[in-house]
Amino acid sequence: MSSPMASFALFFFTLIVLSSSCRYAIGSPNNKTFLSLASRIGINYGRLGNNLPSPYQSINLIKSINAGHVKLYDADPETLMVLSQTNLYVTIMVPNNQIIPIGADQAAADNWVNTNVLAHYPQTRIRFVLVGNEILSNNSDQDKQTWSSLVPAMRKIITSLRARGIHNIKVGTPLAMDVLRTSFPPSSGAFREEVAAPVMLPLLKFLNGTNSFFFLDSYPYFPWSTDPVNNPLDFALFQSNSTYTDPQTGLVYTNLLDQMLDSVIFAMTKLGYPNVRLAISETGWPNSGDIDETGANILNAATYNRNLIKKMTANPPIGTPVRPGSPIPTFLFSLFNENQKPGSGTERHWGILNPDGTQIYEIDFSGTRPVPSPGSLPKPSNNVPFKGNVWCVAVEGASEAELQQALNFACGQSNATCAALAPGRECYAPVSLTWHASYAFSSYWAQFRNQSSRCYFNGLARETTTNPGNEHCTFPSVTL
Repeated sequence: MSSPMASFALFFFTLIVLSSSCRYAIGSPNNKTFLSLASRIGINYGRLGNNLPSPYQSINLIKSINAGHVKLYDADPETLMVLSQTNLYVTIMVPNNQIIPIGADQAAADNWVNTNVLAHYPQTRIRFVLVGNEILSNNSDQDKQTWSSLVPAMRKIITSLRARGIHNIKVGTPLAMDVLRTSFPPSSGAFREEVAAPVMLPLLKFLNGTNSFFFLDSYPYFPWSTDPVNNPLDFALFQSNSTYTDPQTGLVYTNLLDQMLDSVIFAMTKLGYPNVRLAISETGWPNSGDIDETGANILNAATYNRNLIKKMTANPPIGTPVRPGSPIPTFLFSLFNENQKPGSGTERHWGILNPDGTQIYEIDFSGTRPVPSPGSLPKPSNNVPFKGNVWCVAVEGASEAELQQALNFACGQSNATCAALAPGRECYAPVSLTWHASYAFSSYWAQFRNQSSRCYFNGLARETTTNPGNEHCTFPSVTL
């Protein structure tokens, strides 16, 4: 997940910032994509971890949970070779940094297709090529160059596929909810002005003309967690008995995900493309996170993902209030907790499996087994916001060389950060690298947290509610 959140209170959110029940029987004489319900849902297989199983082991784990489709964030040849020995349908991705050259040169697109598709297809059942990942979530001048190259790159990829006689691989691009300017009520859904005409119009024309999908990364956790006191958790977890009625359309909503999906459908409709099909390229719920990330716990993750699978594997399909009965190809995020993802704690805790392959909570992608009782899962303690002091300290067992480098960084950003660590000052003793690094991390985090600093330091730090100081030394803290 690329996970770049705005606010929403009592179902009100104007901008959501982040970031299948169908098996894909794809391909026919008239080049249409048909979905036949087969009680399968897809999984995102990310690999940003230094403790993850091999591709061979990982693909066997995907088979064991009854997933029908796997989505990669690249086109790793070893993984694709392993997948050639399975019946899994496969989605591969063109990296963001290759969009501009491919968009400018058909030969570059041909080379990418030859290397990453033809080398594995049809033995590997590639069904989607996604060009880039959430590229409209980034706004630098370089990013905006990529925006303008997106649809040209998609056109050149599909041209290359068709020139090689391949008509059953669809081309799309996953976008986050922040592509919308407004999203609540769902009927007010509209794309951001700076992307609507130059990017979204040609994108929707391409998707409509190739009978492909609008791939959406949609995470109810984020809008819910911006105001967990006033936003009903049950509504986000598909468990609410209450409903919300859109005042413009009269459509009745029973969960937050449907609201988010329909806001995108309304946005597409306003640009003249009401019938482009939706696919959920990422969704899920974090099983853990930082102390200030309310609701990130195993019970909520299990509840959301189990209910999601139940909804998306229903037969006949449920759809959404705008499109009742329409199947929605869905990819759960993600296979593993990935310990090398930067950012807040939730970034590293979306997995359904531990790195050793054991399930963090019981889940079955087929949607055929009864949903397990939640009673065996840990009772959450963070469904309401934490109030109190939080410190940032060095993790146990960290590399001394890396810890020293991080200490130097923290102390080098401001004269005040590590003044108390000077010889003879109140926090100099005990003289240990771990002690000094912990003080520096806490001091830096307290000083720069309002500038989006995280207690992470490349995985060398963690949050704690236990005061690490002593009678002589007071560690700076963050008050939540």
